[in-house]
Amino acid sequence: MIRSRGTAVATALLLAALAAAGCGLGAGAGIGRVELTVTREFGATPVLKREVDANESDTVMRVLEGNAEISTRYGGGYVQSIEGVEEARRGGHPYDWFFFVDGIESPIGAADYALNGSERIWWDYRDWSATNHVPAVVGSWPAPFVDGYEGKRHPVVVDCEGGGGACADVRAALADADVAIAGGSPSSAIRVLVGPWARLRADPAAALIEAGPAESGIYADFERRGSSYRLVGLDPAGEPSLDLGPGAGLVAATRRYEAAPTWVVTGATPAAVQAAAGLLAAAKLRDHYAVATEDGKETPLPVEVP
Repeated sequence: MIRSRGTAVATALLLAALAAAGCGLGAGAGIGRVELTVTREFGATPVLKREVDANESDTVMRVLEGNAEISTRYGGGYVQSIEGVEEARRGGHPYDWFFFVDGIESPIGAADYALNGSERIWWDYRDWSATNHVPAVVGSWPAPFVDGYEGKRHPVVVDCEGGGGACADVRAALADADVAIAGGSPSSAIRVLVGPWARLRADPAAALIEAGPAESGIYADFERRGSSYRLVGLDPAGEPSLDLGPGAGLVAATRRYEAAPTWVVTGATPAAVQAAAGLLAAAKLRDHYAVATEDGKETPLPVEVP
């Protein structure tokens, strides 16, 4: 077919405009696979999980809309519903969709979050009456240790604060996940604090736990009873729900301001810390915000309300 020069010029101008707008002529080069997980109720109810071939033009939003039925608001920048489940008030509590990438709450919207490949994307529909800010979760293990987060790799350090043999178990679990442990204390490091709560609570990031979920994003607390502590599981509203006792261990993650995330492997006693170290495996952590263990029983946190 022969086109006039005017048609060719108009076509060229249109293609240039599309490129300037970021539309491009295709999906772009492949960047590898990303993992997409969608759950409800703090990970307790699975909705979908799949691995997706991603391209350089993909964002968190594009991956979601290409693999699930969704509706959006505000020009497509805000997810209102996934698979027919939309923002609502249930039993007087607000529910909405939130997402994490590599176990970290995103500082930007899903439509603006460009992917690099290998990310673990997790959307969860939850009660946010206690807090709408959960800075980090353990449920994407071994992220963020393996590939970092927000497109940058970070060194990983294990701070052993009286953790004894649990420290060796934590290092072994990270090594099994192909995570290199750095020496020293680089300022950009993702830290894993290992030790009894009486020691860890002096750390500014770990101390956020005692300030409640609104500060730490962790639905657990250590109640002091005399000279000892007991781990207490909180419900989605942030209220004490389950006395896990002095022998319970905890694995949780938080983040103070813009610093790299801090994980805690802790408990009231050395045995509890040892038990917590045994939780560092995908089968025990995946799709959970935090996990407690007592007498070999694992309890995802927050505590599920019947």
